[in-house]
Amino acid sequence: MTQALVLNATYEPLCVVSTRRALLLLLDEKAELIHSTDRMFRAERVAFAEPSVVRLWHFVKVPFQARIALNRRAVFARDGHRCQYCGDSAENIDHVIPRSRGGPHAWDNVVASCRPCNARKRDHLLEESGMRLRRSPTVPRQRTFILVASGAIRSEWEAYLGSASSSLSASLSA
Repeated sequence: MTQALVLNATYEPLCVVSTRRALLLLLDEKAELIHSTDRMFRAERVAFAEPSVVRLWHFVKVPFQARIALNRRAVFARDGHRCQYCGDSAENIDHVIPRSRGGPHAWDNVVASCRPCNARKRDHLLEESGMRLRRSPTVPRQRTFILVASGAIRSEWEAYLGSASSSLSASLSA
């Protein structure tokens, strides 16, 4: 089943839902159609374009930012599937401060790495191994990373996701 991007009334991305759910939002007049695909939903007497992007008519206040799960797929997406030590293709995740040295399993301590760099660093601190990070690890932004769950970013979604969407799109397709 395909998916659709749901925008708040202010055109901010809220979530990704099934196209069936997006169609129900349209039929209940809770949202308007912004972009559709070439496919159609057909009934006996009517046909509806498959929604790709819908915008809610009324603003929905999100009471809190959902916590993004720390997993391999999300770390690779954040780091563009590139080793944060040498820039090669990443295959592993590495704790900057090793867990054996008391380092936490947290977003700001986990990076994508290639096998040779991961083996070279072992359980050493960066200063001890003589290695440097290309970019410091950070907690990803919620609105962009909610799309990691969808597995792919459609081209018509990119205009609503900001500048981070193009790098995320490239990393998801890698």
